[in-house]
Amino acid sequence: MSAIDIRHLDVWFGTGAQRADAVKDVSFQVADGESFGLVGESGSGKSTILRAIAGLAPTWSGEMAVAGETLGPSRSKDFYRKVQMVFQDPYASLHPRHTVDRVLSEAMTLHGVPDIDTRIGRLLDDVGLGAGFRFRFPHQLSGGQRQRVAIARALACDPQILLLDEPTSALDVSVQAEILNLLADLRRDHDLTYVMVSHDLGVVGHLCERIAVMKEGRFVEVLGVDEMRLLEAQDPYTRHLLESSVHSVR
Repeated sequence: MSAIDIRHLDVWFGTGAQRADAVKDVSFQVADGESFGLVGESGSGKSTILRAIAGLAPTWSGEMAVAGETLGPSRSKDFYRKVQMVFQDPYASLHPRHTVDRVLSEAMTLHGVPDIDTRIGRLLDDVGLGAGFRFRFPHQLSGGQRQRVAIARALACDPQILLLDEPTSALDVSVQAEILNLLADLRRDHDLTYVMVSHDLGVVGHLCERIAVMKEGRFVEVLGVDEMRLLEAQDPYTRHLLESSVHSVR
């Protein structure tokens, strides 16, 4: 069974003459343990798909089954134990007055995770920070360190699936590589499934096996990462994206 099965997904905002269709008839499946990428220009609808899966897009139609649960208008508490999201901006995603310890302990308390004290230490080790960061505030951390805390928070309830919304785009190039390597290691060590949004083909090529190219709310083409690296796209739009990003992909 697929970890994620999306069929004929439409997402829109507004009504009547003000309606804007952000995602149009999108279907895809993601296998357990796979990393699937969504790429495209700004406004192509890729982040909206993640928000629809997470329950943050109120108006949608189609069928979504995620982590064994058929999704409706709301999400169960069990869903959020199995599916977590890492957002783009590590500066905005952490409460400025909460220590790392409080950020992680509140996430675990919310989901009834036992032995919080021990688990916090393990999470900090898993994301490459260590116990010395436990009682620091966000303003005492670099951008990369904050994103590591955000990833640790997402892992706090031992999820099966991570939705990654441009997780490196707000970071310096040197730090981006560190976070991508961390995500690759965590996926292997925790048997995670990823859906990753990025505008950077080099980023998704580093982490994903398959990539869906989006344009104006639709899937243009789905191709394997090897096809992407060899510029073996069938659609002219995809070929244009690949050719313009060839240096970052390779």
